[in-house]
Amino acid sequence: MDHFPVHTLESAPSGSKQVLEAAARRYGFAPNLIGVMAESPAMVHAYWAIGESFAEHGSLTPAEQQIVLMAVSRVNACRYCMAAHSGAAQAAGVPEDDVRALREDQSLSDPRFEALRRFTKQVVERRGEPSKESIRAFLDAGFDRRAILDVVVGVAYKTLSNYTNHIAQTPLDSAFAGWEWQGVREAVTPTGT
Repeated sequence: MDHFPVHTLESAPSGSKQVLEAAARRYGFAPNLIGVMAESPAMVHAYWAIGESFAEHGSLTPAEQQIVLMAVSRVNACRYCMAAHSGAAQAAGVPEDDVRALREDQSLSDPRFEALRRFTKQVVERRGEPSKESIRAFLDAGFDRRAILDVVVGVAYKTLSNYTNHIAQTPLDSAFAGWEWQGVREAVTPTGT
């Protein structure tokens, strides 16, 4: 695969600079993922807009949002996002033991968090067709229909970054190095050319 550059404000297409600046203001630096996405103004703006909508207009708490994002990234075996969101999850109030469990695809200690993890995982694995039993278990855990759709937003958001990282082999930022994750990726057999 050809190398994807990690753009800076100086090298990014003009249509991407606004998001690079916003990321630098929010995080104190522009993460490599944003730098890679900046190659396509459409991609970087879509990613940023979905992320802001998920965080600002969704019904899930910051900790629940991170559980969704880590669950999606775990199913998709995204090394970059698992590292980046491990620290973010802890900062959002997910207990350290549960962060480890998310990284290892294990059950979470809080039943509500676990219902969210399981439901998100099923949405991804079943390509948006969770079973009726999964939906019922999610609702029984205290979530509502709005939260079902908010999970779908989180899945869309992380799928953009997970797939970008797989294609571009985004280098991990030093800020996330303490959470580096090797994970496992199942072999995928191509269905066509």
